[in-house]
Amino acid sequence: MVHSAQHRADLFELGLMGKKERKFEETIKQVEKRSGAIFTHPNVGTYFFIIINFTLNKIKHQATCPDFSSGNRKPHRESDSVNLRSMALRTAITRRILGSSSAVHGSRSMSSWWKNVEPAPKDPILGVTEAFLADPSPDKVNVGVGAYRDDNGKPVVLECVREAERRIAGSMNMEYLPMGGSNKMVDETLKLAYGENSDLIKDKRIAAVQALSGTGACRLFADFQKRFSPDSHIYIPVPTWSNHHNIWRDANVPQRTFHYYHPETKGLDFASLMDDVKNAPKGSVFLLHACAHNPTGVDPTVEQWKEMSYQFKVKGHFAFFDMAYQGFASGDPEKDVQSIRIFLEDGHLIGCSQSYAKNMGLYGQRVGCLSLVCEDEKQAVAVKSQLQQIARPMYSNPPVHGALIVSTVLGNPDLKQLWLKEVKGMADRIIGMRSALRENIEKLGSPLSWEHITNQIGMFCYSGMTPEQVDRLTNEFHIYMTRNGRISMAGVTTGNVEYLAKAIHEVTKT
Repeated sequence: MVHSAQHRADLFELGLMGKKERKFEETIKQVEKRSGAIFTHPNVGTYFFIIINFTLNKIKHQATCPDFSSGNRKPHRESDSVNLRSMALRTAITRRILGSSSAVHGSRSMSSWWKNVEPAPKDPILGVTEAFLADPSPDKVNVGVGAYRDDNGKPVVLECVREAERRIAGSMNMEYLPMGGSNKMVDETLKLAYGENSDLIKDKRIAAVQALSGTGACRLFADFQKRFSPDSHIYIPVPTWSNHHNIWRDANVPQRTFHYYHPETKGLDFASLMDDVKNAPKGSVFLLHACAHNPTGVDPTVEQWKEMSYQFKVKGHFAFFDMAYQGFASGDPEKDVQSIRIFLEDGHLIGCSQSYAKNMGLYGQRVGCLSLVCEDEKQAVAVKSQLQQIARPMYSNPPVHGALIVSTVLGNPDLKQLWLKEVKGMADRIIGMRSALRENIEKLGSPLSWEHITNQIGMFCYSGMTPEQVDRLTNEFHIYMTRNGRISMAGVTTGNVEYLAKAIHEVTKT
């Protein structure tokens, strides 16, 4: 709101009032008193104009009338000066009024810009954690979070990471990385995916950039696909990590799906998968999980990967591998990358997303890599330049700290050996919890088969429970997971596995 005192102060600050003009203060007060108007009235503009005209006419009258107080009967010759001051005063105050009015109107207009915005639906995964945290029950269990926990249910920072941080601390600057990120980190990352002695690396046939973890790598590729293969689709397995759909949707890439999981066997629907691969148009783009499929934990066998690779070659399909769990699935990074190596041996030009969230515990550092195999070095240079151009308006360049940790760990033989030991320890704990959960459920006399718990691999177990059964787990037992029945095995501990088994048995026995 506009207040009279503020505007009167403005008149003096404008420098347009001399000693004589200061008498306007009294005049303004008189007008306010007589008219009953206050400057906070909604029609403040109207009242201001009344006052302006009243006071300016008084200026002119005083300037052109004789001053008899000193006996001087000659009229003043200040009319030109007063007219200029009057015009300036009217202009200045008018601008002030119009500015205030415009600001009020603008404020009202801006408040309506977003009136049609509705609250976004809660993320199906992150919403589980929110509900868990809000539950006061001392018995609550969270097996929804996709992050590793130790046997006490606590987050873990690997010792190799701590040591890398100690070596980095105080020794590096905080300058921008290039748009493509840390070359050292990218080089070490490519060795994990393509092999220490890869000819593709030696021949510089891989276009690779640092990305914002696996999510960022997938999004960069999705935008690259849209820009340079605008008529293509992306074939996504059913089911998949829910964010895959968001990523390609927001990149405006049309989506198709292909069969993957068989609900009855709780394993791979390989026959239907192969039918979809054969029936897809030539040159289609397929999203494949390199290992530890999320959310099912169901991976093809080596022989099945070979059959898929052969059929991809027959159809001229492009395979884009999302590899978020290398080393975390079996405990052996070389074993977990077999799918990619099989496709490379068959001469495919693949794409690959890599992340260090799970296998190095760098969840919050958002460090990963996108790589595309090209025909030759010249093509790789061109492709990398385009990936950098896509990244530029998104985030300019990736963060430095996570990249320093990764390059320090993988670039030092001792730290790398420590990492291999620690990542195997994480994988082994999860494998052990799979066995314990299955044994505890079977011990209760469940008539159902639970062998899929140990047949599946990686962080998640696709339990086969229905949304209604999951709701019972939450409402009656304070156990939290996504409604598709996905259990994060990282949240299962020796302390809660028996309680979890009893609850699962209770909701599934009828």
